[in-house]
Amino acid sequence: MKLMKKLKEFWHTLSTPSKYYSLGFLTFGGFIAGIIFWGAFNTSLELTNTEEFCISCHEMESNVYAELKPTIHFTNRSGVRATCPDCHVPHKWTNKIARKMQASKEVWGKIFGTINTREKFLAKRRELAEHEWARLKANDSLECRNCHNFDYMDFTAQSNRAAEMHSTSLASGEKTCIDCHKGIAHQLPDMKGVEGW
Repeated sequence: MKLMKKLKEFWHTLSTPSKYYSLGFLTFGGFIAGIIFWGAFNTSLELTNTEEFCISCHEMESNVYAELKPTIHFTNRSGVRATCPDCHVPHKWTNKIARKMQASKEVWGKIFGTINTREKFLAKRRELAEHEWARLKANDSLECRNCHNFDYMDFTAQSNRAAEMHSTSLASGEKTCIDCHKGIAHQLPDMKGVEGW
């Protein structure tokens, strides 16, 4: 009975018009507050989706970013360069939000120094890589496919082995990009025990 009374009082408070402000004012104020919140949220989302943000901590700059620099994804004849978010953050909004929520664990790791030295990073490299490989495997290497469109691949310009793999395993869906291209942008961890290595 006491709970029902409390619920009725709460509902009465919610449903009673304000003594000082009109319903129109409250609705308009809520709309403006929503726009401000959405703008701030989207701005912070985009600011954390830049390479500058990604490498702002030494753990990233000294390890994986340093490894990216000598690869074809950093410098190449066409001048098209992949940045951290191009490969590690989905482009679709809902998937991007989910990835940003997962990235909160990385902030926790930064605070507690999980990989704040090269030695700690190397000790966790395999685990970190396997998480990323599993993510790419699960989404059919979507981030790779955002730039590398399978429909426009010229198999005649590829090596015989690459053309064979792309036209069979990749085309059939048996494999996805990350199955064969581990280590394309970062050094591989110790691969003992991994099938095919």
